[in-house]
Amino acid sequence: MTELAALSGLFMAAFVAATILPAQSEAVLVGLIYTGHYAVWILVAVASVGNVLGSVVNWLLGRGIERFRNRPWFPVKQTSLERAQGWYQRYGKWSLLLSWAPIIGDPLTVVAGVMREPFPVFLLLVTIAKVGRYVVLAWATLNLV
Repeated sequence: MTELAALSGLFMAAFVAATILPAQSEAVLVGLIYTGHYAVWILVAVASVGNVLGSVVNWLLGRGIERFRNRPWFPVKQTSLERAQGWYQRYGKWSLLLSWAPIIGDPLTVVAGVMREPFPVFLLLVTIAKVGRYVVLAWATLNLV
């Protein structure tokens, strides 16, 4: 596998994993670390950039989702959206530090868009969370080899 193909695959896995689509990027990162063919810091950087950009897509979706709230085909129930908004109002922007977490992380980034979290704040907190997760994962992988 060429280096460009491996890094592109990692980027895409991380990007898709950060959107509301079900996917995992951790296995791809760990697998590439185990090969020993790539600098770990580059792998962490590529995965982080892909994952953060996927979260930006979620934030943008959240920003635009409000105008479709009352449409019959809208995929989220009104009560669910209101519950998520209430949760975000309660815990605020700091909840974005959990954007790395499975199950709750991706919806958090959508709700941040719905709640009009300023983009610079969103980007900073999500980047800290996503980079932190990949750094910890890489560290654990290297120490288990």
